[in-house]
Amino acid sequence: MNREFWFVVGSQFLYGDEVLKTVESRAKEMAEELSKHLPYPLIYKVTAKTNKEITDIVKEANYRDECLGIITWCHTFSPSKMWINGLAMLDKPYCHLATQYNEEIPNDEIDMDFMNLNQAAHGDREHGFIAARLRKPRKVIAGYWKDTNVHKRLADWMKVAYGVAVSKDLKVMRFGDNMREVAVTEGDKVEVQTKLGWQVNTWAVGDLVAEINKVTEEEIDFLMETYSESYDFATDDIAAVRYQAKEEIAIKKMMDRENCKAFSNTFQDLYGMEQLPGLASQHLMAQGYGYGGEGDWKVAAMTAIMKAMGEGGNGESAFMEDYTYNLIKGQEYSLGAHMLEVCPSLAADKPRIETHHLGIGMNEKDPARLVFEGKAGKAIVVSLIDMGGRLRLIVQDIEAVKPILPMPNLPVARVMWKAFPNLTTGVECWILAGGAHHTVLSYDVSADQMRDWARMMDIEYVHISKDTTPEKLEEELFLKDIAWKLK
Repeated sequence: MNREFWFVVGSQFLYGDEVLKTVESRAKEMAEELSKHLPYPLIYKVTAKTNKEITDIVKEANYRDECLGIITWCHTFSPSKMWINGLAMLDKPYCHLATQYNEEIPNDEIDMDFMNLNQAAHGDREHGFIAARLRKPRKVIAGYWKDTNVHKRLADWMKVAYGVAVSKDLKVMRFGDNMREVAVTEGDKVEVQTKLGWQVNTWAVGDLVAEINKVTEEEIDFLMETYSESYDFATDDIAAVRYQAKEEIAIKKMMDRENCKAFSNTFQDLYGMEQLPGLASQHLMAQGYGYGGEGDWKVAAMTAIMKAMGEGGNGESAFMEDYTYNLIKGQEYSLGAHMLEVCPSLAADKPRIETHHLGIGMNEKDPARLVFEGKAGKAIVVSLIDMGGRLRLIVQDIEAVKPILPMPNLPVARVMWKAFPNLTTGVECWILAGGAHHTVLSYDVSADQMRDWARMMDIEYVHISKDTTPEKLEEELFLKDIAWKLK
């Protein structure tokens, strides 16, 4: 399916046909030029002059799956009462681009005709008022439309809007239930489907085992070639690797058949399986599927969404877990890993396939998995939690580093990072906010993008940054708790 955004430009009949023709011509030019710098095409749709034109285009946008959102701009003054009916029913992501066609004021040319044509400075304010009056969630981006920073911000917003579309159509396949007695992986699936669109349902592990048993040797051989091209083999236990391939093929078949883009499982429910899917889960994530361990369907869904928001629609985002700390003064770091399942999109170098004993769970044989160090760079960790009556999205800024220790006996993929504002204060803030031990770590989705996503989905957003203190965060959480209860 083609994916696109619609450019809706506001004006009115007051200025005459020639002005309207100029507005339309310029709007088409702007849409074509902007599209060269954006991840999705921006399609000029209408120079809106009446309530009916605006309402009709919004109705069409709402029901056209290829339209991921609308971008509005007012070239001239556009009385905002005629936008009320349309904006009130808009349920697609909405960005207000506050710009103007000309970059500078033309000293010799400016006259009242020029002023009547180029009224974005107050046309956009009128447009902004009615969106504020309607309490309409939207992104406002101000700046010259040819500026690279405007292109970057529009591109980032488009990727978020695509994440919204993915969310609203997302199906999550749960193999078995959550890990026993764990609280944070629980959640209200009805509320989540109502707010975020996710369809979260359970399939029996026995159904997966039956699918595994149907996989042919030829299918395994084909996937083994892909493994050989993508990863280095550091094991002689080829049978274990082939079994992971068998699991991957079966899981993918079941997900694709049900149109699921994320899955969860738990080491406590592997009955009939020889190994916990390690390499299988990792390679599925590398293809854009979301995953959550211990039955954590929320982090599985968020992984799929954030991967879709990343570069090329399958970015550097992965299921992650805070495992242990380095608390030496001046060398305070978190070490993130999991038993097996960290996506290779985070790897600094070519991952290795290894097999090792896994003492946790119902493993009959040693599972194969990818082992690697995570790359260095700025990143975020994200946790979606159920607060009882509402959802809270917690985002923390981090900076990943090359691990300061080789850790030769640690048989799993690992990422080491410096948390902001610092390790201990960051831990205090994370715990105060209720952040889970499972997260999505992302190198190419930003905290600002996750703020936009939370706004579009109408859920609470908490950001732990270099300027956050526990005292300020406690006040913020208290006020947000009141606000969300009143909302």
